[in-house]
Amino acid sequence: MGLFRLAALHGVATSFSPSTDVTVSVPDDTVKAVLAALGVDAATPAEVGRSLAAAESAAASRLLPPTVVTWAGEPLPPALTALPPGATLSVEPENEPGSTEAPTPLRMQVPMAGATPPAGSAPRTPSWWNEPPLGVHRLTVRAPDHRYATATLVVAPDRVPQPPARTHGFLVQLYSLLSARSWGMGDLGDLADLAAWSGRTLQAGFVQVNPLHAAVPGRPTDPSPYRPSSRRFPDPVHLHIESVPEYGHVSDRAALDDLRQDAASLGEAVLNKGALIDRDAVWELKKQALELIAQVPLTPGRRAAYCDFLAGQGQALEDHALWCALAEVHGSEWRGWPEGLRDPRSPQSARARTELLDRVDFHCRLAWLTDTQLAAAQSAARDSGMAVGIVHDLAVGVHPDGADAWAQQDAFAHGMSVGAPPDAFNAHGQDWGLPPWRPDALAASGYAPYRGLLRGLLAHAGALRIDHVMGLFRLWWVPEGSPPTEGTYVSQDAEAMLAVLVLEAHRAGAVVIGEDLGTVEPGVREALARRGVLGTSVLWFERDWDGTRRPLPPESWRRECVATATTHDLPSTAARLTGEHVTLRHRLGLLSRPLEQELAEDATDTAEWLSYLARLRLLPEGDGDEEAAVRAVHRFLLRTPARMAGVWLPDTVGDRRPQNLPGTWDQYPNWRLPIADGEGHPVSLEEIAASPRLHRLMDVLRPHTQPAESRTAPPGARRS
Repeated sequence: MGLFRLAALHGVATSFSPSTDVTVSVPDDTVKAVLAALGVDAATPAEVGRSLAAAESAAASRLLPPTVVTWAGEPLPPALTALPPGATLSVEPENEPGSTEAPTPLRMQVPMAGATPPAGSAPRTPSWWNEPPLGVHRLTVRAPDHRYATATLVVAPDRVPQPPARTHGFLVQLYSLLSARSWGMGDLGDLADLAAWSGRTLQAGFVQVNPLHAAVPGRPTDPSPYRPSSRRFPDPVHLHIESVPEYGHVSDRAALDDLRQDAASLGEAVLNKGALIDRDAVWELKKQALELIAQVPLTPGRRAAYCDFLAGQGQALEDHALWCALAEVHGSEWRGWPEGLRDPRSPQSARARTELLDRVDFHCRLAWLTDTQLAAAQSAARDSGMAVGIVHDLAVGVHPDGADAWAQQDAFAHGMSVGAPPDAFNAHGQDWGLPPWRPDALAASGYAPYRGLLRGLLAHAGALRIDHVMGLFRLWWVPEGSPPTEGTYVSQDAEAMLAVLVLEAHRAGAVVIGEDLGTVEPGVREALARRGVLGTSVLWFERDWDGTRRPLPPESWRRECVATATTHDLPSTAARLTGEHVTLRHRLGLLSRPLEQELAEDATDTAEWLSYLARLRLLPEGDGDEEAAVRAVHRFLLRTPARMAGVWLPDTVGDRRPQNLPGTWDQYPNWRLPIADGEGHPVSLEEIAASPRLHRLMDVLRPHTQPAESRTAPPGARRS
């Protein structure tokens, strides 16, 4: 029992429920390993006893937890209402972003009569509380018995900003969206073009992209955008080179022209010859071009803007750029670097900052250039009339060998990996190879790494999608060397995680979307909805699971969500309607049952949906027309009350290939496919924009039909 109590005090689960009425005990060795990763010794019964006594003593004597949350206009949390009578509080408010005036400290005192309202009375804010402004502040409490405590105080608005009553937009993996002028993969110039065209021509309200986080360099680079080196900084591989202002002043034009010609060959190979997107080859060309561009002196105004960016990013950017410079010298696996360089705060790392100053500055400049193009893409989206604009994506974690794991070592749990427990869809569980943040370290830092991450991502976002949003509440930790089945859940301080998220989204004026597909802990969706975080609803999963198990009527869908027909991890709509996703998995040896059985079950499911769409009179063309069925699916989405309807951009041209096939690595070209038509022929942004199939589909979603000549106009030129 001691181990169970110790685990509970640190948020470590000793059992879990993979399905209703089923409870599975977590192995003791797993619990001990997770506690050890949290700095708690539980190796022997004696150590368990000592650790438990220390934890219970600390909890009993503690005036405040490390982080305290208050919500604007809502009752105070128990951490404040339970303070002893006569306690004095001091709040040092933080400077609001962009503010030059020092905020005024606040002083408060709990009256001797006590802070807790009488038993049975309605909760209310006590009269002694003087609510600080929205923000993250330093709270100090002194009790009459001379106890003293400091904590981070997060004061958050009650909800995040909301989208308009109804809007539609595109979902796209940016690398897959090549224009005729791309350097072998989609870039931020292509994103700006897509947003400007679809906003003006199709009345789209948003464009949602994959995570644009910095990747771990290497050959080959891990192509997954969901396993990045850093979530804090974007990857310069997404830069549109010709849009960098210094591009036109490069002195060695011949070298630059050679690079452009090589880049054109890469793009032609992908669009015309069936080659896969080669991120490493793209980056090699762009890096050479950017090194030529970096030789051009910045104008005084550009220099001032760059210096402002450096000052605003501070230590986080310096660490990221140093890691990039060191990776060029020693490789990307920092645990194999010379010992002193494994610590970003060591004297050896300090010397490296000086010795590699030019490369550190180069990588800082790349971060700045990428930031400016992210800003330009969002400006293009909003200027086109988009109500939301660019929806960025936050991956659930980072690569263990990457920049964030090196720079924030104290914040990560060593020897642990994030994953998922066994469930009805995967009996073996999942190990994603991503080290988790330590909840105790986050709380002790006032959630500084998390706050910085959100502020950076939201700087140029109309909305933020959070992958596996359930991770704000708990994550499945798998000890190194153990199978995913022998992991356990570790709880986060969900109140603090949500408060920081809501605060930063409020400051940015951004919508927040949570990817809440799959197994969701009871109460999570309700907590997210209370704070205005939209959910994600995918048509094929929306059934009356507790009753008839038939397709959920459109009016029964939730309003506060993004409704889609598919995602990057699922088959395209055309592939699902035709059953091609089943035959693909069969060819790759991924089916657990005979092909005929899988096809029959899939056909039954599809037929049920098509029959339902026909009964709702959403399929006037009749059965047997795949393109018409795709339109019917989207007509159905419009019947739901969902505030945002997302269209998977490959669906507009009949693409049958998934961008990612979970459960595969080298068996399938995950994250390397350009958007293609129904025959598998790659199509450029210009061809997508002129596609009659796209416009027939968008006529379903567009609130007002425009003249055909306006609808079929390709994106306007925006490049020099």
